[in-house]
Amino acid sequence: MACVCAGATTADATATADEPVVSRGVTIPAFYTPPARLPSANGALIRQESLPLGLSLPGLDGRPLPGTATRLMYKSTDSSGQAVAVTGAYIEPSARWEGAGPRPLVAVASGTMGQGDQCAPSLALQHPLTVNGQTTSLAYDNLAIYRLLATGAAVVVTDYVGLGATDRLHTYVNRLDEGHAVLDAVRAARALPGTSLSSGSRVGLYGYSEGGGATASAAELQPAYAPDVPLAGTYAGAPPADLTAVMKGIDGSSLAAALGWAINGFVQAYPDMRDVAAANLNDAGRKALADTSTMCVGDAILGYGFSRSSAWTTSGKSVAEIIAAEPRARAVLDEQRIGTLKPAGPVRVATGVQDDIVPHAQARRLAVDWCRKSGNVTYEAISLPNLGDKLLTNHLAPLITDQGEAISWLTDRLEGKPATSNCWTMPFQP
Repeated sequence: MACVCAGATTADATATADEPVVSRGVTIPAFYTPPARLPSANGALIRQESLPLGLSLPGLDGRPLPGTATRLMYKSTDSSGQAVAVTGAYIEPSARWEGAGPRPLVAVASGTMGQGDQCAPSLALQHPLTVNGQTTSLAYDNLAIYRLLATGAAVVVTDYVGLGATDRLHTYVNRLDEGHAVLDAVRAARALPGTSLSSGSRVGLYGYSEGGGATASAAELQPAYAPDVPLAGTYAGAPPADLTAVMKGIDGSSLAAALGWAINGFVQAYPDMRDVAAANLNDAGRKALADTSTMCVGDAILGYGFSRSSAWTTSGKSVAEIIAAEPRARAVLDEQRIGTLKPAGPVRVATGVQDDIVPHAQARRLAVDWCRKSGNVTYEAISLPNLGDKLLTNHLAPLITDQGEAISWLTDRLEGKPATSNCWTMPFQP
């Protein structure tokens, strides 16, 4: 898989359909190599196989805890309208669903994992911790997945476009690619034979950070893209709704490599962004994009933590400054704005007021935008002490402290309990 970052050509090894790929010392099973031809229907299953969970215990009734997992590949549609293969995993829980109605399904959109194929959430379910000298990856979202399974809800996890599937780069924070991948994961789970899901199973979405942006986008896109996937509730934690603001927050932080992931993805998907990147990146910038294209979060922090994008450009301006001055690049980011459409079903937006990686103000603005469109919005501003500027701590702390409330709120929606918007309590100013 070649990196398309402004002319750079650093790559993982290529593979045929029956050969594995090796990415930074991690072997990616041949399962993840898409076939040459894809089915026409969005969400159609391409293939599936058993997936051993890295953390599993034998249950008293002989069934493994927290459940039985299946690796998936399914068809979706990318931001250019082209067919794309997406991978992921479905987990049939061992716990009984005690709520009203049949067993529900939660589609989990993972937070930032990286851009290398080895960073895929489905692989992280099998290998929760990977440290091999080249890759450092921690499956931090597995805790939320296991907590959801403990409620008796089934879970489907998407790897997003290009993360896992070895035919392209992951299109990081591309709202169309990610929203489509989330909704089509639900369709794929429904199509999987032998599950306890039924036509009456309620559907919820759960995501934080990159995942919060993905679920927020899916909630907006659902009426037009997937009317067959009605949503009982959507949790969008720390959503990157305005990428211009997020790029400023990330630049110079411990997660500075995410700028490389975003640019790589947009360069791959949008010719205008490719031209802008080629005209403005210097050798250090091209190297950074090539390097980050194969990295997971851990190695990216070690390799590019606290980097300034001004060191990557020919002018010495930051990436955000260059995009602001380039109408074509600005148009690409404007297209990624979440909040221009009314979300389907009730949504819960939570954001830490100290978050300086995915800034609080732009996430709150998303809630305000949805309120203005008469969305059923529950907004939670999470107040915690400042735990360190640009260290990721202010971004990650709300993920943990709010997780129980988020799952409880979503479980209520899966049980059919109504949600009451608190839009009326918020002044309509960001």
